[in-house]
Amino acid sequence: MKLATLKNGTRDGKLVVVSRDLTRAVEAGAKVPTMQAAIEHWEQVLPYLQDLSDRLNSNDISGAIPFHSSDAAAPLPRAYQFVDASSFLNHGSIMEKAFKVAPQVPPGTPILVQRQGDDFCGPNDDYVLVDEAELGDFEGEIAVIVDDIPFGTKADQTMKHIRLLMILNDVSMRAHVGREMGMGFGFIQAKPATTFGPVAVTPDELGVGWSNGRVCLDLHVHRNGELFGHPNGREMDYSFGQLLQHLCHNRNLRAGTVLGTGTFSNVDHETVGSACLAERRALETIAHGEAKTPFLQYGDRLRFEMFGADGHSIFGAIDQRFVPPATR
Repeated sequence: MKLATLKNGTRDGKLVVVSRDLTRAVEAGAKVPTMQAAIEHWEQVLPYLQDLSDRLNSNDISGAIPFHSSDAAAPLPRAYQFVDASSFLNHGSIMEKAFKVAPQVPPGTPILVQRQGDDFCGPNDDYVLVDEAELGDFEGEIAVIVDDIPFGTKADQTMKHIRLLMILNDVSMRAHVGREMGMGFGFIQAKPATTFGPVAVTPDELGVGWSNGRVCLDLHVHRNGELFGHPNGREMDYSFGQLLQHLCHNRNLRAGTVLGTGTFSNVDHETVGSACLAERRALETIAHGEAKTPFLQYGDRLRFEMFGADGHSIFGAIDQRFVPPATR
């Protein structure tokens, strides 16, 4: 099942069920007006939403409308909690080698950071860069949305609470990263609003690509029409179950919590490329003594997309342009 939120002038938008081929949608209606309502009452509303999905995909429903990603907000336009991980250790190893900085992380402990959840961007929204001097970067990731998870829940059980998955671009401002990491309290100016793809999908939509708590599919990243990388999620060192277990160790996770993987990164980077500028620049520094790839510039266009075994887009695409404040 695929769900999206259409912009309607309200903060939380209007929930729709989207066809598997991403061409049509039908309103969930007053019974399930928003994505947050769906997540909070998932078990009760799932049969209703699944019936809408089945009938939409079999062309046996009235009231269907064309679906355009430009009309979509983030699937969950705002979240009570957004946490991002750094679950691809290869990415950290590359950064440490390039910049000779190694964070003090106990072995077997995933790195998680609290993030901004009150202002997500839609898949085709222009993204305003305050200043190119802030060294804008992108990070291609996957995130899950969970329902209520009691504190102390173990990894195998946390997996049962994953309701939806999304594709995202975790925008970073590298000029602020070192300073804020050195302060020891986490990111603020280094991590502005995050952009999400047009639809959120139930795990079964990934088919064999959903395995062992990981999305084992390529994430295709393009910059200005050129392929930047297509790393695969199978090399995620901590599964979503393990990340969620760590996150809920001594606190409850409430319905609508969003958890991201951190930037996709593969050992075979020479073949598959990267999903963020910082990693490519680090690899250039290791190989040539200096970075050559520029950070984000006004007018840059990014595209993020993931395809299933059948070749069809799973989440739709993030396709966004980076602009100066004057064009907002």
